[in-house]
Amino acid sequence: MQTTKAIDLGDPDLYTTLDRHDRWRAYAAEDAVVWSGPGSSPTGFWSVFSHRACAAVLAPSAPFTSEYGMMIGFDRDHPDTSGGRMMVVSEQERHRRLRKLVGPLLSRASARKLADRVRDEVRGVLDGALDGGVCDVATAIGPRIPAAVVCDILGVPEEDQDMLIDLTNHAFGGEDELFDGMTPRQAHTEILVYFDELISARRARPGDDLVSTLLTDEGLDLDDVLLNCDNVLIGGNETTRHAITGAVHALAEVPGLLAGLRDGSADVDAAVEEVLRWTSPAMHVLRVTTADTTVNGQDLPPGTPVVAWLPAANRDPAEFDDPEAFRLDRTPNRHITFGHGVHHCLGSALARIELAVVLRELAERVSTVELLAEPTWLRAIVVQGYSRLQVRFTGR
Repeated sequence: MQTTKAIDLGDPDLYTTLDRHDRWRAYAAEDAVVWSGPGSSPTGFWSVFSHRACAAVLAPSAPFTSEYGMMIGFDRDHPDTSGGRMMVVSEQERHRRLRKLVGPLLSRASARKLADRVRDEVRGVLDGALDGGVCDVATAIGPRIPAAVVCDILGVPEEDQDMLIDLTNHAFGGEDELFDGMTPRQAHTEILVYFDELISARRARPGDDLVSTLLTDEGLDLDDVLLNCDNVLIGGNETTRHAITGAVHALAEVPGLLAGLRDGSADVDAAVEEVLRWTSPAMHVLRVTTADTTVNGQDLPPGTPVVAWLPAANRDPAEFDDPEAFRLDRTPNRHITFGHGVHHCLGSALARIELAVVLRELAERVSTVELLAEPTWLRAIVVQGYSRLQVRFTGR
């Protein structure tokens, strides 16, 4: 169904309240395709919301490319300068080559090896949170776990990790007032400067980390290595932190979930998948048409930007019964939190391991999670994220 609205869906003010879910649900139920004129995007863009339409736009054989950029604001005439070089905005042979290099360090086998590291980090943050006081999960727990793991993969020394967490916050939460001190562009620049120094160190003394691995490919120049370090750092940090925060939110809101995880009546893997669907941290993915195509009855010429809204797809009533509810009996749970097609997130196994460890450790050590105030949300369009989630943990 074609729908035309006079609304700029790239306006971050639209996503600071739960009204966003009402809007997404209505669009998904209509299987709408919505036009947003110039504003947040220089030339405007079309949007799709249903699970069917989002999966179709992101399908491997679909006439779309990521090479002009993957976020609102980029298009064929205003491309991302990383296009064709960074894994997430590359296609075909270049994309396959980068996935082959990066994939083994983010694989299921590597994720299992990192499980002890995740467990130590979770226990460390819980040691400071289980004092009966107020804990802001969005700042005290959510960022710490994925950052520690991704920094280990990249080979970032522990003493530099807090700095990189802060830079990552600014890089992907820059529209929010929490991060007024630095723009996303400035944060990316600082990240690249840091990795330039780390690359020099790894050239002198290679290790078994991702920076060293990327340096083994003679087809990648310094800028390519820098960009892909930036890609992995932000991709591994920014979405998983909000999924972890959302997992704690679910434990506070869903009756019996914490007790069920503790006594085994609730399946941890099912809980992880539902956390991923329910939180859906990656808010949108942009693609640009490479040929004449039709989306939901709307004819689109080559060079047209189209945005797939992943949280809308993950609560599409045509795909999910009772989509607003957190349910462990969703079988199958065909969420597209990690995208779809050839750009399916390489870090998905790692994110699942992190969430599983968080849920198991909380079930073992916590008897109750009390939500002290309604969560507040980032003013952002890249991630559907928490700016604050205040809870009280009661230890067992």
